[in-house]
Amino acid sequence: MTGVPIQQMADRVAGLMEQRLRVRGAGLGEKLHKGGRLLPRRVRAAAEVLQTGAVMAQNPKLWARVDQQSVAQAYDTCVRHLNGVDGGDRRKGAVVGIAASVAFSVLAVAVLLLGVLYWRGFV
Repeated sequence: MTGVPIQQMADRVAGLMEQRLRVRGAGLGEKLHKGGRLLPRRVRAAAEVLQTGAVMAQNPKLWARVDQQSVAQAYDTCVRHLNGVDGGDRRKGAVVGIAASVAFSVLAVAVLLLGVLYWRGFV
C-alpha cells in the first residue's frame, strides 16, 4: 500500500461525511473539525487515525511509519458507520424534536394560564 490509496481512503470517508452528514470542508481534517461531534467516539477516533495516516503518507520518510493495518481498520470502521447513516431520518428526527419542543411549550403556557386564572378566581 502506498500513500495514494491512503489518501483515497481519506477522500472517500470525507465524501461520505459530506453526503450523509452534510458536513462541509476542504478535506477529512476540516470535516472532522467541523462535524466530528456528529460521529460516535469510536468512529471519530478511527477517522482521526485515518487522517493522521493520510497526512503522514504524503511524506516519504513518514510513510514508512504508517501502521497500514490500523489505517485499513479505521477506514472500514468509518465506511461501515457512514453507510448506515440515513440523512433523511436525521432530518425527520430534528423536525420531530422541534415540533415536540413547541408542543411542550404551548402546553406549559396553557397550564400556567389556567393556573393563574384559577388563582385569580376566574375559573
